[in-house]
Amino acid sequence: MNDQQPTRRTPPTAASTYSVPVPSNDDSTPLAAAAQQHVSLLQRASAIQRFERPVHSRVFVVANQKGGVGKTTTTVNVAAALALKGLRVLVVDLDPQGNASTALNVPHSEGTPGVYEAIVEGVDLDELVKPCPDIPGLTVLPASIDLAGAEIELVSLVARESRLDRALQSYLKDCEAVGDRIDYVLIDCPPSLGLLTVNAMVAGREVLIPIQCEYYALEGLGQLIRNIDLIRAHLNPKLEITTVLLTMYDGRTRLSAGVAEEVRGHFAEKVITTPIPRSVRISEAPSYQQSVITYDGTSSGALSYLEAAREIALAGSKGATR
Repeated sequence: MNDQQPTRRTPPTAASTYSVPVPSNDDSTPLAAAAQQHVSLLQRASAIQRFERPVHSRVFVVANQKGGVGKTTTTVNVAAALALKGLRVLVVDLDPQGNASTALNVPHSEGTPGVYEAIVEGVDLDELVKPCPDIPGLTVLPASIDLAGAEIELVSLVARESRLDRALQSYLKDCEAVGDRIDYVLIDCPPSLGLLTVNAMVAGREVLIPIQCEYYALEGLGQLIRNIDLIRAHLNPKLEITTVLLTMYDGRTRLSAGVAEEVRGHFAEKVITTPIPRSVRISEAPSYQQSVITYDGTSSGALSYLEAAREIALAGSKGATR
């Protein structure tokens, strides 16, 4: 297979002369309300130059067994937002598709050393972690297609559920020992509840659940919560659902509002205040091997992810979970 990485395309010129829309005094329509929220998010993002460091390293598992709900998009953009605001962040790409690695412009072609070597062969993470070339402070443990066979290979290995946890904890301790503590780890899980996801949940301390604002997204949520309860009971008592993020939100529809209301009714304060809207910019960014934060930082999607990261960082600086 040709390991050469595809030529990276240059994105359209960012709106350096971006003008803030002036909303009307009537915010009763969805368009006016969206404009008002956009201005508010833009002002807040511009005002905060750095996020405070958490009291200790926080390890998030970004999980939902349903595909297409925004797990990878959330992982990449929350990580980018945290790093651009001065924090040290590690993304662990645990999906054999390697989409998080693609979005962060980190090579992950077949044969590229990465998370497979860490959990199956026991290679130290300091030999495998790669820097994101576009965002200082952001590093990636990439995934290649080799990871697709790991589910089968893990079955016969000793302590198969905790191999990622041992590798990650050793790496975090080594980083802290040399004065380079990782503030946040975000583990991007595959859309399943197999051994890779179990490894992520044993390694994690907090679960971040992206929930698409559509009816089907709610159907598998009960099973995910039951699996998290099982992991907590038998393998990792420290695991806790701390953050829920509403994605693909469309304020013009009653369905999105209804799903958001139901999710908030169940998870209460664990739900991030600002939902992530449907956005063309969010969809375009991966094709340029970028997060939407670096692709178009003034878009509604970028500002919403910055706000989500701000809420996560605020909880971490207080030493409390959401």
